Amino acid sequence: MTEKILILDFGSQYTQLIARAVREANVFCEIIPYHKPFVSDSSLKGIILSGSPFSVNEEKAPMVDIATLISQLPVLGVCYGAQLTAKLFGGRVDKSNKREYGRAKMNRQTTDALFEGVAEDSQVWMSHSDSITQLPEGFELLATTDSIPVAAFKKSGSETQPLYGLQFHPEVYHSVEGKKIISNFLVNICGCKQDWTPASFVHETVEQLKKQIGDAHVIMALSGGVDSTVAATLISKAIGNRLHGIFVDNGVLRKNEFEQVLDTYKQLDLNVKGIDAKQLFYDKLKGQSDPETKRKIIGGLFIDVFHEESKKVSGVKFLGQGTIYPDVIESVSVHGPSQTIKSHHNVGGLPDIMHLELVEPLRFLFKDEVRKVGRELGIPAEMIDRHPFPGPGLAIRILGDITEEKVKLLQDADHIYIQGLKDAGLYSKVWQAGTILLPVKSVGVMGDERTYEFTVALRAVTSVDGMTADWAHLPYEFLADMSSSIINNVRGINRVVYDISSKPPATIEWE
Repeated sequence: MTEKILILDFGSQYTQLIARAVREANVFCEIIPYHKPFVSDSSLKGIILSGSPFSVNEEKAPMVDIATLISQLPVLGVCYGAQLTAKLFGGRVDKSNKREYGRAKMNRQTTDALFEGVAEDSQVWMSHSDSITQLPEGFELLATTDSIPVAAFKKSGSETQPLYGLQFHPEVYHSVEGKKIISNFLVNICGCKQDWTPASFVHETVEQLKKQIGDAHVIMALSGGVDSTVAATLISKAIGNRLHGIFVDNGVLRKNEFEQVLDTYKQLDLNVKGIDAKQLFYDKLKGQSDPETKRKIIGGLFIDVFHEESKKVSGVKFLGQGTIYPDVIESVSVHGPSQTIKSHHNVGGLPDIMHLELVEPLRFLFKDEVRKVGRELGIPAEMIDRHPFPGPGLAIRILGDITEEKVKLLQDADHIYIQGLKDAGLYSKVWQAGTILLPVKSVGVMGDERTYEFTVALRAVTSVDGMTADWAHLPYEFLADMSSSIINNVRGINRVVYDISSKPPATIEWE
């Protein structure tokens, strides 16, 4: 049975970072809302209490019964979790004179297993407006900073499981040895074996899929992207050709993508059928320039095509999807800033129409973990390391109405740009890159000829998760080469510009 750490979420913006730090230490963890009941079994090794935008002194502050938790398991409270711990056991938490935000030096007061191998003056990151001003009786001070009296503590005595609190955020990048502290909690305090690896995930997931699916068949929409490909490969390992993949050419894929993706699926021995529906999509998109309308047409038409193809397969009881953990977390309401609820179905509408059960083998993995599992499965690097690509494809990179001629122009220009990034060793250094065809024509000169042709914008951003992004500072010489190559080789384009907008305020895609 896989060892597990539970993270109780009080609505902090950093909760996912705690989970990532635990996973990087090769320990499996789950995030659940603080108020959700859970069953403690032998696989559960410890609990981490997250931060929160709330003050523990507010009337409606989130609460959990920490005394009951430590009667069963070791507990680590982070920021709000530490303040709540101090308050519930009889300490004092007061409003700080000023909001403490940013770097601080931790002053260790004693040695402890939590800080094994951590420097006495390690840099940590603060983000709080309350401070613990008095520890409860029976608690031991472990660290201070120059500005706060309690930066870390533990509950003394052996009558319960260990209880620790950190006023700082060990999960963020600026806490230099924060991940070491989290690892110490997992290993030294909780006794975790750190055996959750891509190889162990593959083995356990395939066995679980065999039990879940039994003798039934699974149908799945594939996009050529990382998530759907890794999910399909895992399902295929479990049930072989009883997985029926469908890959639809909607007419707005990248150049030669339909053929290349199908060829890769053949190499992976996946049972995938390619559907050429280009003309169907072009006909429906004709004259449509509103971005939301284009998205709805493509999404709705895809569901129609997929549903029709699925009727040709008998014995189907399950729908495979490449849902990943951030989608699942965002679909759960937490009392706090994370109250936004969104459906995590990758193919919206399909489960309801087809009355199928979902198979989501990646629903507990982050994106970087999906890539690691993909490498473990032997999926080619060009597919594993591929940049994110929007579901509506090039339709939202063609501003204005869609025509087959415009798609061809953009495919050719984008192919030159993406291949150029790869040839220059820049592709892996950016999060996402793409070319946008603008609804703008301008005057140009080629030889003795005057031209009046389209403009394209090149886009490249750096990011960790796509939530925020900075424009990639590509070398001027490279951009100059791309401009020349596109204008010289793609008849119909005579001007190339580079987008230097960051997110926010701009978005990564233009539509």
